Amino acid sequence: MSYINKNDLSINSTLYEFVNEEILPGTEIKSDDFWERFGKVVHELAPINKTLIQKRENIQKKIDAWHKENAGKDFDKNEYMNFLKSISYLVEAKGDFKINTSNVDEEISSIAGPQLVVPVDNARYAINAANARWGSMYDALYGTDVIPGEKGSAYNKERGNKVISHVRKFLNQIFPLKTQSWQEISKILIEDGELILIKNDKKDYLKNKNQFIGFSGKKTEPTSILLKNNNLHVDIIIDPTSLIGKEDLANISDVIIESAISTIVDNEDSVAAVDAEDKVKCYRNWLGLMKGNLQANMEKNGKKFVRKLNPDRNYISKDGSKITLHGRALLLNRNVGHLMTNPAIILKDKSEIPEGIMDAFISTLCALHDFKSKTNSKTNSFYIVKPKMHGPEEVAFTNTLFGKVEDALKIKRYSIKVGIMDEERRTTVNLKECIREVKDRIVFINTGFLDRTGDEMHTSFESGPMIFKGEMKKSLWLNSYENWNVDIGLDCGFSGKAQIGKGMWAMPDKMKDMMDQKIGHPKSGANCAWVPSPTAATLHATHYHKVNVFEEQKTIKSRDKAKLKDLLEIPKADRPNWSVEEINREIENNAQGILGYVVRWIDQGVGCSKVPDINNIGLMEDRATLRISSQHIANWLHHDICTKEQVLSVMKKMAKIVDQQNEKDPAYNRNGRSSYKKMSDNFEGSIAFSAACDLIFKGRIQPSGYTEPLLHQKRLERKKSA
Repeated sequence: MSYINKNDLSINSTLYEFVNEEILPGTEIKSDDFWERFGKVVHELAPINKTLIQKRENIQKKIDAWHKENAGKDFDKNEYMNFLKSISYLVEAKGDFKINTSNVDEEISSIAGPQLVVPVDNARYAINAANARWGSMYDALYGTDVIPGEKGSAYNKERGNKVISHVRKFLNQIFPLKTQSWQEISKILIEDGELILIKNDKKDYLKNKNQFIGFSGKKTEPTSILLKNNNLHVDIIIDPTSLIGKEDLANISDVIIESAISTIVDNEDSVAAVDAEDKVKCYRNWLGLMKGNLQANMEKNGKKFVRKLNPDRNYISKDGSKITLHGRALLLNRNVGHLMTNPAIILKDKSEIPEGIMDAFISTLCALHDFKSKTNSKTNSFYIVKPKMHGPEEVAFTNTLFGKVEDALKIKRYSIKVGIMDEERRTTVNLKECIREVKDRIVFINTGFLDRTGDEMHTSFESGPMIFKGEMKKSLWLNSYENWNVDIGLDCGFSGKAQIGKGMWAMPDKMKDMMDQKIGHPKSGANCAWVPSPTAATLHATHYHKVNVFEEQKTIKSRDKAKLKDLLEIPKADRPNWSVEEINREIENNAQGILGYVVRWIDQGVGCSKVPDINNIGLMEDRATLRISSQHIANWLHHDICTKEQVLSVMKKMAKIVDQQNEKDPAYNRNGRSSYKKMSDNFEGSIAFSAACDLIFKGRIQPSGYTEPLLHQKRLERKKSA
């Protein structure tokens, strides 16, 4: 690889040329000025970054020692809390305050709805996610198990009628008419700025006339009707010439619903970016999103076409003025955390650049193009979601970093907004003080079950064997954590200003189950919640019509608050008497997820994929799911619940099953030939199998139980061997 020496930095030439030739033009920032300011800040902040990571390790060693010293004793929670305070794990809680964030887009402040998460390294996925701001209810229902029965290869009219009936019931519930139902309407038109719905020449009206916002087409023959409820739009499409519309009594051909209000474009857990080549691919896609010109060449059913970002949507309001609605989700960028470094840039002490510092600079530099065009943010804000921060001191460092980036790029202070991912235990228990450190730029907090559980297990590794993974969701600490996050956010003034988020639905093929369960997220006071696909966003959006989140938040403010002592309830098993069968079954389930994910990460560089579990249910796996599974087995090994020989035997058994599953995977098959490289053909020589085993057998000593260091090492090894 070729490197350019600049301002005490050795910069990979691919990255250097990309910044100079593709990002900087149009920003009014000169190349020499950028690299000079960049180099100065990097060398100032990198040592601080390193010190913070070392502090994590020092604290963890003290916690490990405390658990060893107190092994076998009755657990005294007050004594434990005093110990955590003595080592600065728990910080002193200060007085109440409210966040001061300003210039926030309405998608963050006042619209509650689904939030997509998409890997930035796949242009097609990124475009689809941005375009998922609007989705067809008909398509989402027809193509999923929300509607029972088989789809078939051709259009199934009976199934289609079930879809239409389902949507009409939704319209009756959310946009009720005064006397009739939506099923009975035969014609729709506009008169004197009012929506008229006709049955047998009798006029009917919306019960709430304010829900009618606008239309497209002519008043006497509209092509669409725009309605609004809970700040969310629904567009009823009228087309008597379409396959569906010509059979429909009112010629309604589809119902388009505002779906993914915001999307996190991810540089972290869902990508495999280990060097300059990978990072430039990620940054280039983000640049295309910020410029609004990202494209992807597609082929479907033998036809080639180019996928682009959707334009804004235009309507005529009921008073005759023009309405323009955002055609795409508001995009947030998830940078990497403080831990990882990247060989794309080498510092003057010959160390790799902290990847989070590089991400902050380059992703913001790309966003300067949006500051001019307002393609994404209408308020000249750039939203960075920052993961895996441990406590207020690390959040304060992020605030310092963002301020340095703003100064270097000469943009207004607090233009860069921050989202705190509440997924590490030291952040959870100090969440209020974490928010205080960024009270002028915070726009987002959320809960993340998987990473949070991974850190829960690693932090308390020495306390004893952990309970079964499936039991974690029933544990006291987890339920307290979910409520605590909302309580703290509301106490700090998030309602109407910032997002309080909930975690991912991990089963993209189980949409009926999602519809039954995920309505709990808006009911919990979360004004956004993660979904794995545009289809899931469209379906989950209906929950936000049924639940007014901001009204729920008012009620939640008066409930009994979650307690810190409950957050510190360690999910360990007391004197477990599990059978060998139960233990093996749990290890097998974890092993399959680990192997299925790791083989794609190492061999293909795929950071997020749908991996079949032990019951052949496809689960969306990323590094967060990998962290919990590997830490769980590592913990059991450490406490002699199982043996290394037992685990290795299970790993080899499950590797053969994963090999069988992947042999048939379309991702590996081209022109009738499979490119999949079996792990079970050569366990000793398989880099992927070696990586999966290391995650378990070396899991105890991984920093905070993270998987990235080992994955990056093995992926680089795999790329060199290709």
